[in-house]
Amino acid sequence: QVQLQESGPGLVKPSQTLSLSCTVSGGSITTNYCWSWIRQSPGKGLEWIGYIYYDGSSSYSPSLKSRTSISRATSGNQCSLQLSSVTPEDTAVYYCARFHFGAADYWGQGTQVTVSS
Repeated sequence: QVQLQESGPGLVKPSQTLSLSCTVSGGSITTNYCWSWIRQSPGKGLEWIGYIYYDGSSSYSPSLKSRTSISRATSGNQCSLQLSSVTPEDTAVYYCARFHFGAADYWGQGTQVTVSS
C-alpha cells in the first residue's frame, strides 16, 4: 500500500520560503509515476502547483513558476516543495499526490501552512 506523508512548518512569515517534504512509503519515487504538489486555499478549489517526474524532470504552474522549486531525494524516498517570497495568499492546505496516466491515485493527508507575521 502506497502512502504519502507531507511534513513541514505550519507557520511561515511573509517574504520567507515555504519548504515542505513528502515522504513516500510502500513504493519507490523513481518508478514511473508523477509526484505532484497541490494546494487548497480557504474557500477556493484545488490548485496544481507542479510536479516532478520519476526521471527528475519537472513542470510548474505558470502562475507560480517563478517562485517554485520541486526536487526529490531518492535516498529518503522524498519529494520536496519550496515556494519563495510567500504572502498571506499562499496560506493553504498543501497536498502531495501520485499521478499515473494523468490521474491521481494516491494522496497525502495534507498539511496546513499559514503565512502570517
